Amino acid sequence: MNHAQIANVTTGLSALLLSMGALLTVMLYIGAGLLSSRHNRLKVWPWYRYVSFAFGIVCAAISVIGPIAYQAMSNFTMHMVSHLLLGMLAPVLLVMSAPVTLLLRSLPVRQAKVVASLLRSYPVRFISHPIIASVLNIGGLWILYTTSLYSWMHTNLMVHILVHVHIFAAGYIFTASLIYIDPIPHRLSYIYRSIVLISALAAHGILSKYIYAHPPEGVGVQEAQTGGKLMYYGGDFIDLFIIVLLCYHWYKNTRPREVLV
Repeated sequence: MNHAQIANVTTGLSALLLSMGALLTVMLYIGAGLLSSRHNRLKVWPWYRYVSFAFGIVCAAISVIGPIAYQAMSNFTMHMVSHLLLGMLAPVLLVMSAPVTLLLRSLPVRQAKVVASLLRSYPVRFISHPIIASVLNIGGLWILYTTSLYSWMHTNLMVHILVHVHIFAAGYIFTASLIYIDPIPHRLSYIYRSIVLISALAAHGILSKYIYAHPPEGVGVQEAQTGGKLMYYGGDFIDLFIIVLLCYHWYKNTRPREVLV
């Protein structure tokens, strides 16, 4: 299957199904939020979480369907736009929307306990550790852009799908492992998570420079340079959100408390 055939798949029936799935997901989130607010009137689900979730789903959707996804099949710069949306911006927005917390609030007690047990299971504990999540996220990108995987994903539909699923899932797990908005099995210190974040940002920046100097297989020099710069500066801009959130939580949890006399 060549580029054009895969592109036709992503813009045909699959695009329609994905669009409907994205819309349904947003509707389910809104419904869960309203239901939770009705049962917990003292803790109404914040409006900004609805906005964050909706924009996160939109970012993920337009990266795999529509004009950006179509052009990304043959244009490395647009591919990098898709990467930033799917693997970085969408995960940050979705983590900020606290979907796991909303799920636990919306489920009956018995089902909520099952979900909580899954969150404490060994597989979840393993992949949600910041170091493992960083390796899955940044390490996966190094493999994608420094091997033949990048060209392979454009000729094999299943590989194409799996790569995009990995980019999104790894980006989400990485963000959630550093920013404790939803329940997570680890409670590591802010210093520890900050060191992991700085290391991951450095590895991401080095990869963008490597792409600039060593284009992936099948990518022209000019496109690689433009895509590398977009990855470097665009990634830094999105990473700023994670840095701000981490520092805000750090300050909020360690600031001196007022003592009433």
